[in-house]
Amino acid sequence: MLDFILPTFKQTLMITAFVLFMMVVIDYINVQTKSLWSDKLQKSPFLQIIIAAILGIIPGCMGAFTVVSLYSHGIMGIAGLVTTMIATSGDEAFVMFALFPGKAALLHVLLFIVAVITGLIVNYFTGKKKKTVQAFGFIVHQEDQCKCFVKQLIIPQLRNISFERALLVIFTSVFVFFLVIGQIGPDNWDWKKITFLTGSAFLLFVLITVPDHFLKEHLYHHIIRKHLLRIFLWTWGAFIALYFIQSSLVMNNLMENNRYLIMLIAVLMGIIPESGPHLIFVTLFSQNLLPFSILFANSIVQDGHGMLPLLAESRKDFVKVKIINMVAGLIIGYILLFIGF
Repeated sequence: MLDFILPTFKQTLMITAFVLFMMVVIDYINVQTKSLWSDKLQKSPFLQIIIAAILGIIPGCMGAFTVVSLYSHGIMGIAGLVTTMIATSGDEAFVMFALFPGKAALLHVLLFIVAVITGLIVNYFTGKKKKTVQAFGFIVHQEDQCKCFVKQLIIPQLRNISFERALLVIFTSVFVFFLVIGQIGPDNWDWKKITFLTGSAFLLFVLITVPDHFLKEHLYHHIIRKHLLRIFLWTWGAFIALYFIQSSLVMNNLMENNRYLIMLIAVLMGIIPESGPHLIFVTLFSQNLLPFSILFANSIVQDGHGMLPLLAESRKDFVKVKIINMVAGLIIGYILLFIGF
């Protein structure tokens, strides 16, 4: 039993750590550049689609949430919303870059292209129509609270360190210790180990310097409590399932001989507005058990939980976007599968 439990646990721990580093970097940059790009958003539908695609390919949910908010206020039309939801892969994108960075980069470039083309097609048929719905209850932080680096607060915060800050600093320090002595992560001092140490150093810098508001609301409550545990459990579960799939001749034959059916399942599972279930396709692809086309089709349709706010307020618009993305995913996925990708 321990032959696969412990190795998969360590692998999942490293992937989760990589996800944490990337989430913190993106959230840190997002807060530091707050409203900088949105103030310059013009009325050009083409520019809106490009911006929507750029926000969509940013790993995680923030880009998708931003576009849903813009859509809710009539700043973007449904074309921009469709574009973002095709481009985004939610939290699964972090795991992809951890497992197969080169192919993940290619997949996101292709997602960007498909998203822009689909957005332009949707815009052609919908014109300049914009639907304004009620705001979706996003938490709006005060601008003076959302700051990442305030020199005057660093020393006082460390003298009166909060529970959350102490907990995160201790866990990060322990992770670095075990990484350095080789108990987790790469055995050799290669680029992967250096990357993890660099990420850990940046994380410690953030944990020590950010104000309590950023640490508690952005890092602890949002990233750690809402995202990280779910990603860890789903990833570990996917690796355990992968172990049994690889050990079963029946499952291997099923995966090999029913790819058109699995393509349909992957697209249908993309409807689920949640990060986690789709990780099974990521892990299967990472072990060469699925072709690129199936992962790509699933990535086109699924959007992590970026659509959850829209689902809560406008189920009609949620269904519209999902139908368009499913059609795109099925057409492109089956074409790629047919020609051998």
